Amino acid sequence: MVQVKTDGISLNVSLAGDKRFPALILAHPLGANLHLWDPITPALAERFFLISYDARGHGQSHRPDGPYRLADLGADVLCMMDEFDVARAHFLGQSMGGAIGQWLMIHAPERLGKVVLANTSPYFPGPAGWNARIRSTREKGMAELAPVVVQRWLTADFRKSHPDVAKKIMDMLLASDPQGYAACCSALRDTDLRDAIRAAPPRPALVIVGESDASTPPALGADLANSLKDARLVSLKAAHLSSVEAETAFVDAVLGFLAA
Repeated sequence: MVQVKTDGISLNVSLAGDKRFPALILAHPLGANLHLWDPITPALAERFFLISYDARGHGQSHRPDGPYRLADLGADVLCMMDEFDVARAHFLGQSMGGAIGQWLMIHAPERLGKVVLANTSPYFPGPAGWNARIRSTREKGMAELAPVVVQRWLTADFRKSHPDVAKKIMDMLLASDPQGYAACCSALRDTDLRDAIRAAPPRPALVIVGESDASTPPALGADLANSLKDARLVSLKAAHLSSVEAETAFVDAVLGFLAA
């Protein structure tokens, strides 16, 4: 792990793979951290120089006072790339990480190679729900919210057959900083990239949806893929955390797309 200074804050970053390989940035969902990618890191590191990081307010990264904007989260990635002298990188983002990827496609397309957008959307409807989540998290912490999130992130069948994995996800959520979580909730609540992403310069994109995803339903992913000029859509048997629940199929889709 290394600490990277970006515009006055410190991001916790993990590097893997040969620096001579093409760079691939991994951006995690809201409430997770860079360790979400640990199970698939070995397969990806065989072909790419991986840069995974804790988003601001998450994991071991700094938590500046919120609320945050999606532009803050996107600018953190650009500063991190500059710190490692990475002029251009592929990008894999899931959920909140996918929203960051879309922001980069709009505002810094020249810094991107191929982009994987998993279980995400150009907008996250329901401001009243987001506001209630922000209030609850600030007042009560993560203990009340975490079980609800796990139920949406993983199907009941997967939780039953893989209780150890479900517990790791639960522990990850419980360890998330409530104030950082709430600050990033504000960023997603205020995000609407639907018009901007349609006008973005073309970048090769893979949109991954989970067929049982209640957080970002498949229809939102299909709409996103249709909005992009150069995108393909893949549906996996999973809920919101397709990288966890459909790990092998997820890795195969990502590697097949990036290597094509």
